[in-house]
Amino acid sequence: MKKKSKTIIFFGTEDFSLITLKALVEAGFNIGAVVTKPDARRGRGTKKSQPAVKIYANEHNIQVWQPQNLKDIVDDIKKIGKPVGILVSYGKIIPQSIIDLFTPGIINIHPSLLPKYRGPTPIESAIKNGDKETGISIIQLNARMDAGPIYRQVKHALNGKETKLDLYNTLGKIGANEIIKTLPGILNESILPKDQDESKASYCSLLSKDDSLIQPHQMIAQQIERVIRAHLDYPKTKLPFLQNNLIVTRSHIAKEPSESTIACKDDTLLSIDEIIAPSGKHMKIKDYLNGIRNKRTINN
Repeated sequence: MKKKSKTIIFFGTEDFSLITLKALVEAGFNIGAVVTKPDARRGRGTKKSQPAVKIYANEHNIQVWQPQNLKDIVDDIKKIGKPVGILVSYGKIIPQSIIDLFTPGIINIHPSLLPKYRGPTPIESAIKNGDKETGISIIQLNARMDAGPIYRQVKHALNGKETKLDLYNTLGKIGANEIIKTLPGILNESILPKDQDESKASYCSLLSKDDSLIQPHQMIAQQIERVIRAHLDYPKTKLPFLQNNLIVTRSHIAKEPSESTIACKDDTLLSIDEIIAPSGKHMKIKDYLNGIRNKRTINN
């Protein structure tokens, strides 16, 4: 496939960004380099994990830059001239001095309808808040978080059943398709960005392991069901059940109590469907309960 001439420097770290990188490569765009975070340890292991975009870039003979400080790659960028910068879930704030090295600045794909949900967790926020729609925004990056002018937005309707992983995949594909369609117009200036409405801006923050444990008496069942879908990959959702804090991966709102329901705020009921047991095994709640009953029978 003939490479499209303008050189792109791609910034990305999360798996979400890999969808766009793959699409750009498959569409024949010339990727000069991939900028990603340094390899990092995950969990309790001592072995460092490589970002997915790094693995993909190495497989496709694309050079990879993993600077601790973005100033370390200024000379490398300048050697290319005035490349196009595309950023998707890189995970660091880009200073204006770096943005100015690109034409027309750096283009960012953000998985929300900006100015709603500026910040690192827009997908989780849309699910937890029960939004009826979300989408992607293609913006011109500036030094303020997700506040740059907007080139294009695409809406996506929500049915109230999506998980975080569902939306990562869906919005990732929408964003990738739209940047391929929109990029030529951005570069020839037939598509110009429009400023965001600052009066409508809202923000979301990083999640931590502390966000995983939910106290049912503090939230109604509907809210907890949404949190479970939003936290499916990380930080997951732990609920107190039969003297254990179980990781719940699927649930639904119940009308009547049963052995698999949890009493929540305002007399609402949440029925647990699937869990990760203390052993680490993914299983249906009925199988977990049967195991407890069998163990009690043996012990008696």
